[in-house]
Amino acid sequence: MNEKILRALIEAGAIKKIEIMAEGSTVYVLVNAGGEAKPAHTVKGRLKTWSSIDTAAKWVRALGIGRMQLNVSKWQPEQRSIKL
Repeated sequence: MNEKILRALIEAGAIKKIEIMAEGSTVYVLVNAGGEAKPAHTVKGRLKTWSSIDTAAKWVRALGIGRMQLNVSKWQPEQRSIKL
């Protein structure tokens, strides 16, 4: 789900839950619009990631969403990222 689709879902009031996930050194956003949660993607179709939790939260807030969940159970901030 890219940002354009996400903005349309927000305008329609279809977003049920936004979750910021931090796994290893990767931070990404899961969007639940009813049904299975899907990650946010870039326009090119790659997983949209951030290097810190606060930048991911700022992105979600800029979309107009003020309430989100944070899951850091698998986060290891000292871990180096793997280039894919």
